[in-house]
Amino acid sequence: METDQWGRRIRAFRKLKGYTQERLAQKLGLSISVLGDIERGYRPLSKELMQQIADELQIQADELRPPKNKVER
Repeated sequence: METDQWGRRIRAFRKLKGYTQERLAQKLGLSISVLGDIERGYRPLSKELMQQIADELQIQADELRPPKNKVER
């Protein structure tokens, strides 16, 4: 599921940047449960929220995009 891949990347960058779920949720004005749902892939991510997360983590929004699977022939 693509939403799950976005969530895993958000979680990885959040941890890499030293944010707890609580701290990032607070900075974004979200509840911890909403951020947790996003990270687990249970809740879709709007472009606006994706940009807010990227800005807070000081990364480019494209870095949150899951890599495309390449099919070798």
